[in-house]
Amino acid sequence: MYTAKGQLSEADALLKQYSPLVRRLAHQMIAKLPANVELDDLIQVGMIGLNDALSRFDAGQGVQFETFATQRIRGAMLDELRGGDWMSRGDRRHQRAIETAVHKLEQRLQRAPSESEIADELGMLLADYQELLGKVRGTQLFYLEDLSGDDGDDFLDRHVADDGADPLAMLQDHRMRSALVDAIGKLPEREQYVMSMYYEHDMNLKEIAAVLGVTESRICQLHSQSIARLRSRLRQW
Repeated sequence: MYTAKGQLSEADALLKQYSPLVRRLAHQMIAKLPANVELDDLIQVGMIGLNDALSRFDAGQGVQFETFATQRIRGAMLDELRGGDWMSRGDRRHQRAIETAVHKLEQRLQRAPSESEIADELGMLLADYQELLGKVRGTQLFYLEDLSGDDGDDFLDRHVADDGADPLAMLQDHRMRSALVDAIGKLPEREQYVMSMYYEHDMNLKEIAAVLGVTESRICQLHSQSIARLRSRLRQW
């Protein structure tokens, strides 16, 4: 028999023992999700799932604890993601407006438009446009609805819940990959640097800002603008 103190100590020890499992699952999941999903948030929710697994585990069912805990941890993370607002309707509407402006200007100018030109096309001051770019910082190259299946199946179920699934499967198509490489190569030089450091070298915004000698908020703006340019081009593909 365990005393209340003994039970607490054992639970704490098990939480500590399996916390690396939570972190590993969180890192696997975060790689498949939009940039606005925070790793620490997934870990926190995962620890709640781990604690739930510890309280519900029954060794008599013949299942290993790590297998049982993995299901509970991942389930807790998925529930949190489904309940969250990944990107507000307003932000998505703004992003679409930016993409449309970029597309129109590229057609008219036959080159990548500058920030001030995009701001003018939107009828905004440059400072207001840059502030807007900061607000849509969670945008990604593909939105969840872009990746939804023809039968309406859930993105999270197809690409996050299954360890064997590849969330970028559509990029494995040679033509799509070539189109993406070509689109990145036509970005303004500084935006190419940002995309390369962020996606190829796995650097965060703060690290990129230090390399380029600008503020983190400025890198956020450049990243959002790059995504708008790429989406504009890939929608034509």
